[in-house]
Order: sequence, then structure tokens, then C-alpha cells
Amino acid sequence: MKKIDDIDKKILKILQADASRNVKEIASDLNMTKTPIYERIKRMEKEGIIEKYVVMVNRKKVSSSIIVFLSGSLDVKKFDEINDFYDAIDKIPEIMECYLMGGDTDFVMKVICPGLDDYHDFFAKTIATLPRIGQIKSSFVINEVKKSTVLPFFD
Repeated sequence: MKKIDDIDKKILKILQADASRNVKEIASDLNMTKTPIYERIKRMEKEGIIEKYVVMVNRKKVSSSIIVFLSGSLDVKKFDEINDFYDAIDKIPEIMECYLMGGDTDFVMKVICPGLDDYHDFFAKTIATLPRIGQIKSSFVINEVKKSTVLPFFD
């Protein structure tokens, strides 16, 4: 884990809220000059603390898609067999997120589909055919109560 100081944290909070903010604006917010802000951002990019800059699209404004969370088990005899599953899900754009879990569930994934009928086809043709897949449960989102990409910092 890379060590970051309070100024780095402030820069990251600003960029997480709005990645289009430029160095001059960030420097002004922090009552600093542009050069040290620029150097800190470049260092954090080089160290991988800042992975990339993205645009967040409002899903409801561009489509009438549904969100489905899938949880399930994997059929693996050896831990390295799980890579077959990882490689397959990495190639499927409808899978927005996937997590390997501890406990009763081996994985949880977030899937976006145009609608319920489309999800049925996607499930039958794609999810059910994934390598090493065992049992699967689907849960459909009724309302997005909170959605955030802002990583909190703990002291």
C-alpha cells in the first residue's frame, strides 16, 4: 500500500468528485501553486494510485436497462482453476463488476441488461455457460438508493 499524505487525499477527493477539474482549479481550492499539485498528480498516476479518468454515464438517461446481481458458487477442485472463470467474465461487457467472496457465496457480480427478456437470454446463453460455474441466484434491483465511486479515506 502506497503512503499518501493529507494533501494527496484532498487532491484525490477533488478529482473523485469531478475528474475534469484542472490543476489550476485544484491549486486554488487548496491555496497552493500549480506546480506541486501537478507533480503530486503525476506521481500518483505513475504509482498507480490514480488508475484512470472516466466519465460516469447516467444509465437512466440513455437506456431503460435493468440491474441484476448474481451470486453463486464455483465448481473448482484447485484454486488456480478459478482463472478460467476470471478470463471468461472479463470478456463480457454486461458484467459491470465481479467479486470473489468468502463464506457461503463464491462470487457476486453486477450485470446490466436491456430488460427482463434480454436478461433471460443473456443468462441462458452466457452466464449458465461460464466455465466452472455452479449454482447461481439472481436478484433484480428495484431502486438504486446509493451509487458512488468515491473511495473514502480512513486515517
